[in-house]
Amino acid sequence: MSDRAVAVVRAGALTTVQDAGRPGYAHLGVPRSGVLDAPAARLVNRLVGNTGDAAVLETTLTGCAVRPRRPVVAAVGGAPCRVTVDGRPAAWGAAIRVPAGAVLEVHPAEHGVRSYVAFAGGVAVDPVLGSRSTDLLSGLGPQPLADGAVLPLGAGSAPPAGAGGPVPWPAPPGELVLRILPGPREDWFAPGALRTLAAARYLVTSSSNRIGLRTDGPPLERAVHGELPSEGMVLGAVQVPPDGRPVVFLADHPTTGGYPVVGVVVERDLPGAAQAVPGTPVRFLPVSRVRVRR
Repeated sequence: MSDRAVAVVRAGALTTVQDAGRPGYAHLGVPRSGVLDAPAARLVNRLVGNTGDAAVLETTLTGCAVRPRRPVVAAVGGAPCRVTVDGRPAAWGAAIRVPAGAVLEVHPAEHGVRSYVAFAGGVAVDPVLGSRSTDLLSGLGPQPLADGAVLPLGAGSAPPAGAGGPVPWPAPPGELVLRILPGPREDWFAPGALRTLAAARYLVTSSSNRIGLRTDGPPLERAVHGELPSEGMVLGAVQVPPDGRPVVFLADHPTTGGYPVVGVVVERDLPGAAQAVPGTPVRFLPVSRVRVRR
């Protein structure tokens, strides 16, 4: 392996390689996968001069630490956190130069859940079906980071003038508002279920992960209690399991499922779900397709 690489010093609770994912393979049972907070990943890539779909590291709550073998330009964004290089404070949300052999430490998230680490040239693990993303459900792509692992980097170029400076970052949500398009199985629920979904206060639970955002709150009453044959699932589907509490499907969701889907979250609202810590209030807002297009 080339010396253009980083060694993992501390993998953290769950750190994975992610890019734009594998759209278009659902018919093979392969989820889209990819970064959960796409705007954050695009921003850190821009800061280091990469294209927006270059592979980055996605950390979960506890951050990670890596040691580059050669000097590299890096940027950390997404969930706000402390950043150090060999123990010295470094900028969060801006391009920084990390010397060869120094330890870039991404400390635990102070707000939100997932931080993103971009390196000039991107993480260059071998792609599978056109993507370098780790898919936790199907097992495609590289394994989650482990201490001592070494990740190759691509050939980087200097960021364009003015691209590496601080940029505005959206704050992790204090309340998560998710617009949903009703259906396709709203007729499987009691007449008042959509009103309950729209009016009730739900909370993000600690069992949420890259597969789904699980919520706790008033159960949605079913009108049809029979079995539903498995059918295709899409990103953002709000599936309702037997306990009646909605689950929002995220990037590593299964491509089929047998529980009814009461609605689908507008994709532009999903990055907020990636940063919602357990206990975050969730409000579902039914909208029409016409309103979404505006």
